[in-house]
Amino acid sequence: MSDEEESRPRTFCVMWDCNGLEAVGEIIDPAMKTWAVLANKPVPREDFNIQHWQLRARYNSQRCYEIYAIGVDGTITQEDIRDMFETDPQYAADLIRARGERIYSDRRTKKDAIT
Repeated sequence: MSDEEESRPRTFCVMWDCNGLEAVGEIIDPAMKTWAVLANKPVPREDFNIQHWQLRARYNSQRCYEIYAIGVDGTITQEDIRDMFETDPQYAADLIRARGERIYSDRRTKKDAIT
């Protein structure tokens, strides 16, 4: 990765449920796509479809999915986010909830009452 690529901020879309992290995908800046076309370079493509993630979350509501977009420093990779969830999943989820932008959430905030 070049210094120029490392210096630009990146945005990731992160999806997890009650069982842990399910997916991480980088959201490609439209300007980067435009510059790639103008420079006759391969156009970067996103490796996920956010609508598919949202449908999965809606139809599996019992799993309490959360989908967030989070902007990070250019040195952070998808693997770094996966490692963060593997090391301390609660910290990772809380950090992304605090600093990210919620796209979808079925998060339970109250415990079910036992009657």
